[in-house]
Amino acid sequence: MEIEISSCEHLMYVSEIQQEMYDSAQRRGTGIAKRSIEYLTKKISDGNAVVATENGEWVGFCYIETWSHGQFVANSGLIVSPNYRNRGVATLIKNKVFQLSREKYPNAKVFGLTTGLAVMKINSDLGYKPVIYSELTQDEEFWSGCKNCVNYEILMKKERKNCLCTAMLFVPENNNKVNGTEIQQSEIDEYNGEKESNLSV
Repeated sequence: MEIEISSCEHLMYVSEIQQEMYDSAQRRGTGIAKRSIEYLTKKISDGNAVVATENGEWVGFCYIETWSHGQFVANSGLIVSPNYRNRGVATLIKNKVFQLSREKYPNAKVFGLTTGLAVMKINSDLGYKPVIYSELTQDEEFWSGCKNCVNYEILMKKERKNCLCTAMLFVPENNNKVNGTEIQQSEIDEYNGEKESNLSV
């Protein structure tokens, strides 16, 4: 299996990715329902995503989004093809996209909102901590993205102070270890994204 920083070569998978994001949200009854083809295409083309493939077949996906003028970064849209679940793929993708985020935005806080226990565990292993919503970006565009979620009414009733999702945050100055390994700033700056490209599960 290959886990790569996205490029135009991966655009062939965009429709499958979009559909599985939608289907997965419907099955769970929560989460962001759908992103447009145009939105996902730009993420992939700009190298702001990670795509996992095996023998030419799409395996998994996650993308980077920035908020508050680059002060915050979110690793969003994590999805794994049903044929490849329960094989540790999500962990590998999250590690890869997290490293890409740290490389591109070394001073940004990395955050996520999730209802999934598995994602919470992965985030925790990467150094994220649970926080209240006020610790996240207050960028209106970010919160407007929640309008597609089935729980948006709950979020608004609670005045965006909390919802069913757990908020988690990685703060660079408070973290110098990832998975127990000391991370030097020079390593982040020099990270080329190629080490994990041939990881197998």
